[in-house]
Amino acid sequence: MKNLMIMSALGMTIALGGAVQGVAASGEGKGPRHSFEDLDTNGDGQITKGEMQARMKERFDEADTDGDGVMSLEEMQARGQERAAKRAAKMIERLDSDGDGGVSFEEAQARRGGKMFDRADTDGDGAISQAEFDAAREKMREMHAKRHGKKTGQNAE
Repeated sequence: MKNLMIMSALGMTIALGGAVQGVAASGEGKGPRHSFEDLDTNGDGQITKGEMQARMKERFDEADTDGDGVMSLEEMQARGQERAAKRAAKMIERLDSDGDGGVSFEEAQARRGGKMFDRADTDGDGAISQAEFDAAREKMREMHAKRHGKKTGQNAE
């Protein structure tokens, strides 16, 4: 029973993930995009719970490749691998400046290079102090929480 509940929760997470990302996410290359109009299927200017659930059902059905109404471990893994492959392809497309189909360290550095270092080195002295390191780590945690939501029960104080 416990395994069934876990599998159900994971399946709903996969199904809901795309719909919620489409509504809430913004920015380049950060997951599925659905316009408000795509989700507002009856065109009344509002997204109802029913419309959101219909989109969730579509996403679930896409991942449930054998159509048995149950998300198996293999189907979840396949869905995750499919999404990871799409993200990797987009990353290579953005970073591959010489068109060889891969990303060298130099190409990766050209895109991101010292940006992270420069952001952390807030006093511009060419080195990152412990205080700057801690501040950068906290900022990254905040950005992650903003993008992905805070996990309940973790690090609760």
